[in-house]
Amino acid sequence: MIRVAILISGRGSNMTYLADAIKNYSIAAKITVVIGNKCCDGISLAHDRGLPTRVIERKNFDTQAEHEAAIATAINYHRSEYVFLAGYMAILSGDFVNQFARHIINIHPSLLPAFKGLNTHQRAIDKNVAKHGVTVHMVTALLDEGPMIAQASLPLMASDTADSLAARVLQLEHQIYLFVLFGLAKKFLSLSPEGARWRVPASALADAPKQIQDLLAQYLIWPVLTLKE
Repeated sequence: MIRVAILISGRGSNMTYLADAIKNYSIAAKITVVIGNKCCDGISLAHDRGLPTRVIERKNFDTQAEHEAAIATAINYHRSEYVFLAGYMAILSGDFVNQFARHIINIHPSLLPAFKGLNTHQRAIDKNVAKHGVTVHMVTALLDEGPMIAQASLPLMASDTADSLAARVLQLEHQIYLFVLFGLAKKFLSLSPEGARWRVPASALADAPKQIQDLLAQYLIWPVLTLKE
């Protein structure tokens, strides 16, 4: 069973989806602690699910280094193997990232390297791109960089607004982050200094819960769904 800490700053939509899916599909993963850098809806939702929670606010520390040290202590106290960022709205220092190198993962609502940073949906509409989507990647010291783990896209529609596009992308976010968690738990996915490696991606998807299969079979870009490693 893999042990996962989740860092949030807001409503915790991806966190709650992972928590519920772990329970509903008996995935061999445990959310060890949900850490918020402020009081937020996601902390309440995690508490309602019986998950350990911590609020570690930046304002209570003199420096970013001290704040991140407290977060790292909480992660390590709960013996977490992986750190999933789920709407964590703070830029982590290189020192923090290096402590958890190859074990810290982020989800970003765009087809990286396009549209790093914020307001990705409106920017995609403004650029009139044909496709938009979501990327899960290993975290490095550079913002929205790091080796890609998984990516999925969907077509833009003429009627899309930033809100409607965000809602459609969020459905992809839920399934692709769960697919990554499932891949780690079932050992279809491994992370190394060279990047992410999927073992027989088509088999990984075929073994995943049906709701993941139904959506990602249409929209998954990476990993390519082959029957070979």
